[in-house]
Amino acid sequence: MSRHLLIVYGGHPGGRTEKLRIAVTDGIREAATDIDVRELRALDAGADDLLWANAVILGTPEHFGYMSGALKDFFDRTFYPCENRTAGLPWGLFISAGNDGTGTRAAVERIVSGYRWKSVTEPIIVVGEPDAAALDRCRELGATLAAGLAAEIF
Repeated sequence: MSRHLLIVYGGHPGGRTEKLRIAVTDGIREAATDIDVRELRALDAGADDLLWANAVILGTPEHFGYMSGALKDFFDRTFYPCENRTAGLPWGLFISAGNDGTGTRAAVERIVSGYRWKSVTEPIIVVGEPDAAALDRCRELGATLAAGLAAEIF
């Protein structure tokens, strides 16, 4: 049985968040080939995508110490349609930060607590341009979620 992993991300095409998202996807593909991955920009993702998913990875740039407007919009559009329907969903987070990313992390975690999802990895915060170590951490994030799904750990 194929398991479904949803990646929802904000940011500009070709930007730092996009580079991190590509590394996350590479990690998923390296860890498990039987995972069905759906990668969607936050403005294109909706409640049906969340209900399809067995796990979700969120990605966002840090904007003024907060998440991208697109990711916030995704939460606004999906919360009530998914309320009590995605509780326990395993999730992970990567942030491309210009400052320290802590405000962004706190805001995302606060909203996600309302969905009652289950954090299964430490969030990845990358300050500035992603280096090889940052990309490796993002690959590990993707691999962790994929391996957990493939093994039906979560």
